[in-house]
Amino acid sequence: MAEPTHVGDLEDDVEGDRLRAQLAIDAARIGTFDWDLRSGRLVWDARLIEMFGYDRTTFEQSIEAFNARLHPDDLPRVTDALQAAIDSCGEYEAEFRVVLPGGHTRWVSARGQAVAGTDGSAARLIGVAYDATDELAAEARVVRVLEAMPAGFYSLDPEWRFVHVNAEAERLLGSSRDELLGRVIWEAFPASVGSPFEESYRRAVATGEPAAFDAHYPAPLNGWYEVRAWPTPDGLSVYAIEVTARRQAQEQAERSARRLALLAQVSAELAGTLDVQSATARLPRLVVPALADWCIVTVIDADGHPRDVGSWHVDPAQRATLERYAEVRLDAMPITAPVGRALHADEAVTFAGSEVLDLLPPGQARDLLTVLAPRAEVALPLRARGRTLGLLTLAYADAHSATEADVAVAQDVADRAGLALDNARLFDQQQQMAEVLQRSLLTDPPEPDHAEIVVRYLPAAEAARVGGDWYDAFLQPSGSTMVVIGDVVGHDTAAAAAMGQVRSLLRGIAAYSDAGPVEVLRGLDSAMTLLQLDTLATAAVARFEQTADELERGVTRMVWANAGHLPPLALNPDGSVAVLADWKADLLLGVDATVERTESVVTLDRGSTVLLYTDGLIERRDADLDTGLLRLRTHLTELADLPLGQLLDELIERLVDGKPEDDVALVAVRLHRQDRPRPVEAGPNRVPDVVPDDPASR
Repeated sequence: MAEPTHVGDLEDDVEGDRLRAQLAIDAARIGTFDWDLRSGRLVWDARLIEMFGYDRTTFEQSIEAFNARLHPDDLPRVTDALQAAIDSCGEYEAEFRVVLPGGHTRWVSARGQAVAGTDGSAARLIGVAYDATDELAAEARVVRVLEAMPAGFYSLDPEWRFVHVNAEAERLLGSSRDELLGRVIWEAFPASVGSPFEESYRRAVATGEPAAFDAHYPAPLNGWYEVRAWPTPDGLSVYAIEVTARRQAQEQAERSARRLALLAQVSAELAGTLDVQSATARLPRLVVPALADWCIVTVIDADGHPRDVGSWHVDPAQRATLERYAEVRLDAMPITAPVGRALHADEAVTFAGSEVLDLLPPGQARDLLTVLAPRAEVALPLRARGRTLGLLTLAYADAHSATEADVAVAQDVADRAGLALDNARLFDQQQQMAEVLQRSLLTDPPEPDHAEIVVRYLPAAEAARVGGDWYDAFLQPSGSTMVVIGDVVGHDTAAAAAMGQVRSLLRGIAAYSDAGPVEVLRGLDSAMTLLQLDTLATAAVARFEQTADELERGVTRMVWANAGHLPPLALNPDGSVAVLADWKADLLLGVDATVERTESVVTLDRGSTVLLYTDGLIERRDADLDTGLLRLRTHLTELADLPLGQLLDELIERLVDGKPEDDVALVAVRLHRQDRPRPVEAGPNRVPDVVPDDPASR
């Protein structure tokens, strides 16, 4: 059961509450006042008397004594606040300046409450006041800082009303603080509703977490802003700076980077293939949508007629329409059309889409262009070495237009395509000339009855179709068959010219002298020195010959000599492969004409195949020659049963995949079965190769 409460206890509680309240007032340095509205007596405590610069003898305890100390500029406002509290019997609140007797000014913050009398009207006004000078000075410093900030700052209360706007915020928001203070932000700036501004502000208030974002506000501000917003107990504070210029610079940098990437991609596309026509036809896919909404590439063919070779549209649904338009538009356009003018101009030609539509006669081209509906077009010449090789036509829909930067980049693309086209045509001309030279130098082999001779020549993939590699096969006066494989140092037209000289000298020496391989190479070396043919070359020379006894036994001797070349291979009738010598060979041609050369002899059975080749067949950047020779022997074994021509083709396909890093030359000799020859004059130790051969005996 609770203890009863005694009167003495209640008195103690009241006194305790009074004491605690007094202590709190003292700690806060708050003064109190009590204004009796009936008698007019104004009672201040000692702290308030001191705060107003009075003492107990000079303070008259009247409202006039209070008004006497008020700053004249604040008196009307404070008087109105007091009267309003009295009239409504409500609260009073004011901040005002007090001018002390020495002229010093202090700020005072006061709050009070009107107390009604028995008749219901205000009878007393009781309240407190404290010296707010230091507090307001600190606030003033903050205000000065905010006003001096180069960034916009504004505060919103919990109802989203503007309660503070600094000078920079006035400029950014395009409104004065008098127009903004007290207004709800969503009403003052309706475009912010549903935007990142509203979303971020509401999220910051709901979560208590600051928000940071970049956003664009449309007209009338029409700018980009970097915004930081953080919630406070009084609402939301917002810091913002305009970043429109920075954003534009960033977008310009991004556009420049995209344009540079486009040019690099175009260059790579054109440089990465010898089929420039196909690469040019793919250009529209690179240009769209980077520079235009759709694009057509036109190339002038060898007969001087323009033809559209490629097109692309940003809208997949329109690509088929654009492709059909490109197929028929040139035939339908009159010569006065802008495209025709652009082909004869040295600069970009800009024209409206309607201009072309008006010039096209009724028909398919006009109908298709009506569907494509370009608002504007730009035709840029594909230029190279003073002539126009085609056009790059860019088209733009209603919402887009060509900027000067876009046209400049597009012209750069067109110039690169034009130069690539011209280079390709020059290369084709050089290639055709090289092929003619090649056919004149690399003749067809003879067809002796005792052997089949097959030759192959494949130029390097990255060079003109002629180089320093060569082959030769011919009959000597005695009837013997001689085959040659060689390689002049170098990979250019000079090497090709030197190759032609060396080849002709060797053939002339061998045909005139009927000499063997060693003597032919010695004579060639001497002739090169005498004629001052300043070049180095490798060569392997082999002669196939027989005595009567060898013919009887069905064998053939191969006599050969090697001046720095790769060793020949022999494919035996049983399918085995033999290297006819080690890597060691005699000195190259063109180094020392007095060097002593050696000759080798090997006896071959009917059905044997001898292969002579240049290093382009086996040499690789990622492997040595030993590895390449092993691969060659392996494939030769696997292909032993194939016809000789097919065997060589398959070797080239397997070893270089049709794209050799260096020129490739091959000579292959496959020995046939022979009938006994009729007696002829053939020299003391060999039988001529040209003898009757009965196919039934093979």
